Amino acid sequence: MLNLAQLPGLLVGFRVLIAPLLLVDAMDHQTSIWFLVGYVLAILSDIFDGIIARRLGVSTPQLRQADSWADIWLFSCLALSTWWVHPDVLQQLRVPLLVAVAAQFSLFGISLIKFRKFPSFHTYTAKAWGIALLVATLSLFGWGDSRALWVAITACLVNSLEEIVMTLVLAKWHCDVLSLFHALKLRQSELINSVEKG
Repeated sequence: MLNLAQLPGLLVGFRVLIAPLLLVDAMDHQTSIWFLVGYVLAILSDIFDGIIARRLGVSTPQLRQADSWADIWLFSCLALSTWWVHPDVLQQLRVPLLVAVAAQFSLFGISLIKFRKFPSFHTYTAKAWGIALLVATLSLFGWGDSRALWVAITACLVNSLEEIVMTLVLAKWHCDVLSLFHALKLRQSELINSVEKG
């Protein structure tokens, strides 16, 4: 019998498993309706794993890090699928895409250097980026319309820059810090606690 406390972890695992199926569907340089169905289900699992984990009180740093790794894996599979099916679009947008990728890698690098961990903030801007990417994916793979990719790229840049600043601001690694405003409040609390302890 399923223990409800295990459900968020199972949703993260579901996303890990479904991501390579996107690649399988895209290997012949075209995709079926199941590609979009799979991607939408993966995004729904991403939305609900955090909600359920918080409701059940099982939102641990380990689970949230696993969630972040599952996202990276999903988006990597999506990127490779896009390269196979829509290489012309990626060529046209290569400069802004490379800037967005560089911003993400900069975030990862700064976090690894400072905290020896990948970031796992799950900010509002990350959620906005996820929604923008969902719309862009549906538009591109469903109707061949790439215009929404500009919004997704912009959202990625905004999210990356915000989380870079947050990483620089915070003294310790934290997960589930919703915005730069929240990070600044957390940093202030850290400073007060260090003064009181000192």
